Amino acid sequence: MIEQIFNYFTIDVLYYWINLGVLPFWLILIFLPNSYLSKYFVTSIFPFVLLTGAYIFMLYKTYLGSYDYLINFNLYLGIDNLSNLFSDNLFLMMFWIHFISINLFVGGWVVKDSQKFSMNRILTSIPLLIIYFIGPLGIFIYWVIRIFYAKTINIYD
Repeated sequence: MIEQIFNYFTIDVLYYWINLGVLPFWLILIFLPNSYLSKYFVTSIFPFVLLTGAYIFMLYKTYLGSYDYLINFNLYLGIDNLSNLFSDNLFLMMFWIHFISINLFVGGWVVKDSQKFSMNRILTSIPLLIIYFIGPLGIFIYWVIRIFYAKTINIYD
């Protein structure tokens, strides 16, 4: 049975499951940020346990495929080396899980932080959408909006 599961979860299938799997979390963050679903289901550790499981599964697949982990350190030597790493689907998938996890974590933080300052939900949903697609730009936009609600500029908060 475990072998059937292992054979089912190819990189392509895992890619689709992860992309579809995070959508409910993001929809809850955007449309129901004050709900119990958001508090106990999305902004908790639950989604990250699932994504960590997928990441460990990818590490296991790379281990079985005799992946050379030392080659990962070449990404710091130049953009061409980074490009070579992304040509490997296993590395690309591990990066994608990493990217999805960080964006979801930041989205959860934005929701909790916006609740602390009683920010408008509709106004908060704009940076959340941008964080989903373009993480750093969405964080910056949220920070600019947050300045008006916090009535202070604090770079350490």
